[in-house]
Amino acid sequence: MAEDYSMPKGELMKGKKGVITGVANHQSIAWGIASQLAAQGAEMSFLHLPGMERRVQPLAESLGVKAVIAADVTDEASMDAAFEAVEAAHGTLDFFLHSIAFANKDELKGSFVDNTTREGFLRAMEISAFSFVDCARRAAKLMPNGGSIVTMTYLGAERAIPNYNTMGVAKAALEAAVRYAARDLGPRRIRVNAISAGAMKTLSLAGISGGRSMLAQGRALSAMGEDTSMEGVAGCALWLMSDLGLSTTGEVVHVDAGFHIMGLGSSESEG
Repeated sequence: MAEDYSMPKGELMKGKKGVITGVANHQSIAWGIASQLAAQGAEMSFLHLPGMERRVQPLAESLGVKAVIAADVTDEASMDAAFEAVEAAHGTLDFFLHSIAFANKDELKGSFVDNTTREGFLRAMEISAFSFVDCARRAAKLMPNGGSIVTMTYLGAERAIPNYNTMGVAKAALEAAVRYAARDLGPRRIRVNAISAGAMKTLSLAGISGGRSMLAQGRALSAMGEDTSMEGVAGCALWLMSDLGLSTTGEVVHVDAGFHIMGLGSSESEG
């Protein structure tokens, strides 16, 4: 049974329609966000990687998702077809979640300088950063009444995190793209923001060398001394995608139990 990360049911998203990308299993951040939006009355579709439908379909059905659509972000024709399906399902959109990232596993360990290849670097940038630009452009065309676009990032975009390497550089590009997209889409009343979530137990983390230690260190060194909660990340997405988030755009919002503010762990600073 898929975990339900939503807070008490409500109507903050009643009448709003949107798209969620990046649901892979019940531990996906995208799944946690989708659960929260559904609990607040949102209508949505899922975009997923080709070949993932058998894994995604049961999750989608549990939330009453309107359409489950395959999309290869590296292929123009696939993206054209995916957004045609989105338009057919919803007509217009109010929100879009971009939760897509990839870097070669061999480049997510050791030395960034020594292990990064041209091919790997360009692929990470295409999938993790350019896909956001492409999705934002396409989603914005379906937002005649304004809307909200949110993407997922991590502190490795701002700090040199061990083993995050190429992904960190791609996330830095992603965060810059958020600001430029917010500038361009603002006059159309489309808000664009990023959520910088703390390390969480996801498939993405499993692909990073030393991922388990990132979880432990994130907990030990955070201001709150606890793990980043899925409910907290999903709640932030709800704020940004609902009318509660009006006038907020171009931001990178950290949801990491205060990990990003710390210079020393609490135990090191005592005495």
